[in-house]
Amino acid sequence: MGDGPHRGGRRRTWRRGGRRWCHRCRRHHLRGKDPRTRRLVVRALVCGGAGFIGSHLVDRLLADGHAAEVVDDLRTGSLANLAQARAAGGELKIHNIDVTAPAFLDLVSLRRPDVIFQMTALSPASAHAISSVGSAAQVVAALEAARLYGAAKVVVGLPATLLYGEVAVRDIPAKEGRFADAVSVPNVIARMIPDLLGVYREVHAVEYTALAVANVYGPRQRSEDGVVASFAAALAAGESPEIYGTGRQTRDFIHVDDVVDAYVRAATKGDGLLINIGTGVQTTIAALWRVMSGTSGLRASTVKARPGDISRFAISPVRARIHLAWAPFTELNDGLAALLGGN
Repeated sequence: MGDGPHRGGRRRTWRRGGRRWCHRCRRHHLRGKDPRTRRLVVRALVCGGAGFIGSHLVDRLLADGHAAEVVDDLRTGSLANLAQARAAGGELKIHNIDVTAPAFLDLVSLRRPDVIFQMTALSPASAHAISSVGSAAQVVAALEAARLYGAAKVVVGLPATLLYGEVAVRDIPAKEGRFADAVSVPNVIARMIPDLLGVYREVHAVEYTALAVANVYGPRQRSEDGVVASFAAALAAGESPEIYGTGRQTRDFIHVDDVVDAYVRAATKGDGLLINIGTGVQTTIAALWRVMSGTSGLRASTVKARPGDISRFAISPVRARIHLAWAPFTELNDGLAALLGGN
């Protein structure tokens, strides 16, 4: 019989894949507490953990006392990003494998994680048809591993700009599910992934939270992966950057620490939901450069806009406040100052 209170009476549980499974709410119950603090200890696999956001998530999980291992084929990730995690004490296990390879299933079978964080689901900077299909395959691989070996949850991150597209001005900041018409294969794939997650939840009882993440910036970001990192690289080199289009296009910039905080909360909250992780505030690219360039004297030049570039963008964080008890805590000016100051 049950092992604690549950809505509507006691709950019945049974074993599946080494986890307790709740009959009524159809979700696993994380197990294991630190005997010193009595805090819940999560065993996590971070797929894409050597990348920009993934490496910061690993740092946070370890700092919070959780057990985290990295899965990364290092095609875009870097071991240098994990220097802080490796120096934090103990041996950080890094598995150099592709999530879609059979070796990943073997790893999940052996480790039996509570949570699988899938960080590698699409990149707006490098998204094209073939890579987008590959990203969907990685999500399916994570879901299959969770189904077969009883992981409590899969947390998937998606780039909000690919998911939403060119949202009507009246709908900004965009709420979950209010997508513009798809204009590319990456748009279609991004919108398919929440459906995949929903199917696995309904058919196989694999729990998930999908995070639609706005324009992330912060340390370790490659210059080709974001305008903030591109501007920072130009400033470091003493060069004037190029701005695509007029510079009046807007984005919703959010610091990587805020994003990581949302991922950690999503490990135990927001079940079965797509949740925006953004500030809801629009900032023009021209204004961003003015703040970052300061008194450098460097002036950006404008070039022709790229096909498919979004003119205005921001997403609403209201659902995240309700279901994750999350809100962004880093002001843009403070985050940029810390980044440019090397902090």
